Amino acid sequence: MTHVRNAAMALVALLLVVAGVWASWASAQHVLLGKGREHGTLTVTACGEDACSGPYVPGDPGAERRTLSIGRSVAAGPGMTIPVVVKPGTDESVRAGWGGGLHAWLPLGGALLLAAPLVGGGLRLPRTAWSLAGLGGGLLVATFFAL
Repeated sequence: MTHVRNAAMALVALLLVVAGVWASWASAQHVLLGKGREHGTLTVTACGEDACSGPYVPGDPGAERRTLSIGRSVAAGPGMTIPVVVKPGTDESVRAGWGGGLHAWLPLGGALLLAAPLVGGGLRLPRTAWSLAGLGGGLLVATFFAL
């Protein structure tokens, strides 16, 4: 019975971490694999409940200028100019640089924090659990200071 319980706990913990990576990759791929993607700066002019928008100035002088949107959580507020990477085929952008990269991996940080008690209590691996919690918490704190 112990093996079944351990397998179930390991499966749930693994599912949490995989879900965190999956959720993070949607934004992280644009920041981490930014080579060949459109880069520039976005000047935030207006913010709604979920997103902010403003004029986009491309890094390539020949590219067109247009209005883009970005998630409110990574835009500091009206008047701020932030470096962005444009999602291909859309008018959406993600924050570039360290702040954007860390912000993209926030779901993984939360998943690591959620998996830590399962690993520590369910699998009885306290050192591994503290490592997971430390990595997840470190990611959250680093993102807070980077943005």
